[in-house]
Amino acid sequence: MNKTYDYRHVITLEESNLVGNVYFTNYLRWQGHCRERFLMDHAPGVLLGLREDLALVTVSCHCDYFAELFAAETVELRMALSCAEGNRVTMAFDYYRVGDTVSQLVARGSQVVACMRRDPAGTQPVPVPAELRAALEPYAVDFASGN
Repeated sequence: MNKTYDYRHVITLEESNLVGNVYFTNYLRWQGHCRERFLMDHAPGVLLGLREDLALVTVSCHCDYFAELFAAETVELRMALSCAEGNRVTMAFDYYRVGDTVSQLVARGSQVVACMRRDPAGTQPVPVPAELRAALEPYAVDFASGN
């Protein structure tokens, strides 16, 4: 089994719709929360860089839904590195309902982030910062083993 960065979130009523289940866009919002917590925990220098000229631009994100979540449940996002190439990082997210005896996979998604620098001419691609690359390395998916 691959190592994942795990982020737990207790779902609020605000995140549900009139039917009572979680509104679909919140799953993507939680990807951002997980990514930011990872930076806080493992790459604080990258966060400091964001205050200056570094930009982490979300190029794409998606989520496939398998089961509904509801307010007061706990969801755990398990993030892994799918790929780091050039100036882009692709992260995979598995969403689990936790709290019962067995965790249930309820959704799966991914996100691609481009590393950029802001300058007077606009934004320019830059390599993935060394601190971020090193922080993500232990979470890389091992495709050779099938995990």
